[in-house]
Amino acid sequence: MNIDALHYRTGEPVRVHVEDGAIAAIEALGIRELPLEEREGLPIVAPGLVDLQINGYGGYDFNHPALGAEDVKKAVRAVWREGVTGFYPTVITGAPYTILGAMRAIARACEEDEASAATIKGIHLEGPFLSPEDGPRGAHALEHIRPPDTALFDQWQEASGGRISIVTLSPEWEGSAEFIRHCVRRGVTVSIGHTSADAAQIAGAVAAGARLSTHLGNGAHAMLPRHPNYLWAQLAADELWCTLIADGFHLPDEVLKVAMKVKGRRVLLVSDAVALAGLAPGSYDTPVGGRVVLTPAGRLHLAGEPGLLAGSAQMLLRHIARLSAAGLASLPDAWDMASVHPAGFMALPVAAGLAAGAPADLALIRRTGPGGGGLALTALCQAGGWVYRRE
Repeated sequence: MNIDALHYRTGEPVRVHVEDGAIAAIEALGIRELPLEEREGLPIVAPGLVDLQINGYGGYDFNHPALGAEDVKKAVRAVWREGVTGFYPTVITGAPYTILGAMRAIARACEEDEASAATIKGIHLEGPFLSPEDGPRGAHALEHIRPPDTALFDQWQEASGGRISIVTLSPEWEGSAEFIRHCVRRGVTVSIGHTSADAAQIAGAVAAGARLSTHLGNGAHAMLPRHPNYLWAQLAADELWCTLIADGFHLPDEVLKVAMKVKGRRVLLVSDAVALAGLAPGSYDTPVGGRVVLTPAGRLHLAGEPGLLAGSAQMLLRHIARLSAAGLASLPDAWDMASVHPAGFMALPVAAGLAAGAPADLALIRRTGPGGGGLALTALCQAGGWVYRRE
């Protein structure tokens, strides 16, 4: 199979040769191979998106108490239309048996369905080992917050078939360092998030093996000491990568700009999307936030308190387009923050991006809207096969 498109980094026309699920070669196309008028009609080709944090999408919630394997399979196919070829279903704080059920459902989906196994790269466990304080805790239910527990984690990991790849915790708990080392020894990435930990506790977590900050700047107190505070401590820790929510609602542009300047290539974009992402604007009842409103602009807030967000309802295409349109990052650099960089962080083969020998996980996109500031997916290729084509 051959794909003619504009290379997302150079803007030059290329022909991507795909064989046996991989990129066999990338050939530059000159005027002889492709007349100018044909170049102008080409889509852009880029690596498939890799999202480290999706709580749900299109009405499917990975934290629903009755989550089943069929729901997971349908969610996998739904996220394809957002350019996502790999993601980490995120299971948040809940009763131990609810988390156990989610792990079993995701594992069963992967065992029964090749598409789910290919798209789900692991599971992100966000909680319940988080801060009990209002603000840092966010929307996580206080009644289920608890100290790190290796036996409980191992039980969930067994139920998942060893698929838990990322754990978000707050290192403010006694015994956090031992728990982090326990996870690291088992190949699990530990991330700091929803925390009120002090600088010494964060340093201790890093020394124990924590490598990431979860949606830095969110899941925090509304008011913080000027210094020290846990945001400065995480920004200053060179060992920590960080994920950011760049949907235009969760973080001001100046915060995004500073984080990207400090962390450089260690910034990763996540959607942190909830089940209402991909649905029409309107008012909805949810099990966590209660009555919420999804605005036409894509902002999700509590019905009774418009100033309080109720999660993210935007997928990574929106985040990339926003960073690019705001001049905070070029389109290629913003795209890499949501594709090859998270893939590299998690040691996935697709980290090779658009290169010979890399898996053929490819997104075809077009610029949309005034000035070409938006992005729309036209087709998605996973392991050399088309899994989505826009009508």
